Amino acid sequence: MGHGHWDDNAYAAAKTFRAAKGEDDFGYTADLRSKPAKEWKVAPALDPLNAVRECRDSADHTDSTPIAVLFDVTGSMRRVPRIMQGKLGKLHGLLKRRGYLADPQVLFGAIGDADSDRVPLQVGQFESDNRMDEQLRTIFLEGGGGGQKSESYELAAYFMARHVVTDAWQNRGRKGYLFIIGDELNKPALEARHIRRVIGDDVREDIDPASVYRELARKWHVYFVLPNQSSYYNDPQIGEHWSDLLGQNFLKLDDPGAVCELIAATIGLEERVVDVDRALADLADVGSVAESKAVGKALARLGTKSVVTSAVPEADGPSDVVLR
Repeated sequence: MGHGHWDDNAYAAAKTFRAAKGEDDFGYTADLRSKPAKEWKVAPALDPLNAVRECRDSADHTDSTPIAVLFDVTGSMRRVPRIMQGKLGKLHGLLKRRGYLADPQVLFGAIGDADSDRVPLQVGQFESDNRMDEQLRTIFLEGGGGGQKSESYELAAYFMARHVVTDAWQNRGRKGYLFIIGDELNKPALEARHIRRVIGDDVREDIDPASVYRELARKWHVYFVLPNQSSYYNDPQIGEHWSDLLGQNFLKLDDPGAVCELIAATIGLEERVVDVDRALADLADVGSVAESKAVGKALARLGTKSVVTSAVPEADGPSDVVLR
């Protein structure tokens, strides 16, 4: 994975072809929706069971940087991946052509509710070319959720902490970027039974979610993006919960249509390539004038400096997992 190069023309042609044929951009979702719920299942390429995801250097990409974007696809949040899919070319253009990263490799995934959903976790591969579009469109937009103001974000965090290997970290000691797009709380505990069933690890005790995020932050810049997509946008409990876990890396986004732009701008800041003003100017240059206003407001939490650091404290040792 991670070979090849992004092609704007191929991306546009494929989208035009699907539209002409009357095909849904998210064809896997459309296919499953035509079947009984008991037949719904994760696409094989996105199945996290007994899986490892790798972001590796190659002859084409000698300085790979992993970027993982995991979407909450419960309820109204399932609209956001469709927005992202329509802007993939813009995301890639900002990262590469604006010089934010030399060799970005992007993984897409989806988060549901392990207590109630048929497909609670989906994790793609790290890609550098148009296969990132294919994997995003293969996500199943289940639209479920348990209705209790929490989803299984901590299960996804566990997978990213334990089942992802990157050359950026192993060879250069550089963190990757993880963006979780959601609108609810973590579960009170990461239940061992969910880890065994969905991921396949033989874990016998429940785990404190906070310790999972501490472990995750050793190798990743972790952000939680709350788009203005549900009634929880101004819920103080949601804000306090994620601020306690991630500090300034909890970002509220007024415009759900600006997720792509926010991801690119945040990476540019963290890489010290731009400050906030330059990042917003870059967005305007690529036609995202309206989105730049929402991005600027979201980034106010990060300050105006060009240096941004992950807010989660790093913990020493591989065993910083609190069992419950």
